[in-house]
Amino acid sequence: MTQRLLAGPPLEAGAESYAAHRSRLGALPVAAGRGGTIQAIAEAGLLGRGGASFPVARKWSTVAERPRGRAVVLANGAEGEPLGAKDRVLIRSRPHLVIDGALLAADAVGADRIVLYIGEEHVAAHAAVTRALAERAAQDRSAVAPPIQVVSAPATYVAGEESAAVHYVNAGDARPTSVPPRPFERGVDGRPTLVQNVESLAHAALIARFGPGWYLQAGRAETGGTMLITIAGAPGSGVVEVELGTTISEIAERAGVPYAAGSPVLLGGYFGTWVAGDAAWNTPLDPVALRRVGASIGAGIVAFLDPRDCGVRMTARTLDYAAGQSAAQCGPCVFGLRAMADAAARIADLRSHQDDLIRISGWSRLIVGRGACHHPDGAAGLLHSAMRVFDRDFAAHQHHRQCLAPDAGGRAA
Repeated sequence: MTQRLLAGPPLEAGAESYAAHRSRLGALPVAAGRGGTIQAIAEAGLLGRGGASFPVARKWSTVAERPRGRAVVLANGAEGEPLGAKDRVLIRSRPHLVIDGALLAADAVGADRIVLYIGEEHVAAHAAVTRALAERAAQDRSAVAPPIQVVSAPATYVAGEESAAVHYVNAGDARPTSVPPRPFERGVDGRPTLVQNVESLAHAALIARFGPGWYLQAGRAETGGTMLITIAGAPGSGVVEVELGTTISEIAERAGVPYAAGSPVLLGGYFGTWVAGDAAWNTPLDPVALRRVGASIGAGIVAFLDPRDCGVRMTARTLDYAAGQSAAQCGPCVFGLRAMADAAARIADLRSHQDDLIRISGWSRLIVGRGACHHPDGAAGLLHSAMRVFDRDFAAHQHHRQCLAPDAGGRAA
């Protein structure tokens, strides 16, 4: 896949220099008007890579059409997902591609300020961006561009939510805010703000150079292009770039994971979806196809469950993390997630109360759509899929005080 996101120097070589970046890809072309840039991205069918798979061109158009004031671009590289690493790998290895995308977006939406919002724990990514900006200042003095500010995002999951990112830049508080207004209406400094994932911006920078037809040469299902995924729980774990439409079984083979009938896979990370069985493994990693089976690639994570581990225990750990990462500003998170996590922990530890399994199922349905953000919705969705995929395990834990995982040795309370 020449000229894709991770083409160029080996990742272990570190950040690509500005000179190497321009020699390999050429200069970022001057946009042929805002409409032309957005139209090219629309023709490519580029979907956001931050988790929601929202059409990028539509998001840019919404900001570009705002009548009041100059806009702001916030490049979101917070990546607080525990299993995720794709954004930080992209920033630390191809920082100039991310900066190109942010500059392109600023031109397209009429922004005079750019914020690079990077997780504070992603030290190598911060260093790469800092050096990249210094390189540009030294080598491209004639360039006229909006000022670019690097902001460290707190090491919390919710800090990456778009309203939380805007709130942090404005007030130093990385908690989601009630909506409306959405960031595209009133965001950073009260101005229309485009909050876009860094991978989405990097794709846009390539589409601007090579066109939508080039972008669509990759992709084997209904959605064209490539995507970065983080493989977890495998001998070959790490970040790779794959064509959309690649199947889970192909990812498993690439990562050195032997297939076992019914093996469960977590798509999208801690707030994603568990899938299992031959049909799931042969489903293409394509947003449209996954939606049909009630799944999503989310933040670009494919995690394989260790055959010795227990799906119930892993689900309990995930719910405990979700409850601990709450912004603590609304009931569904403060009370609902903690109650679910505590009940799931009792089930996992074979000390459940008589109705714990029924309760977590009911609570998970009650909290959906009731939070200030989608944090509780993601946790509930993960639980629903886990109870479906690990139904026998949950029943054994709840009703027989027995764990079916191989390393548990049939342990009972």
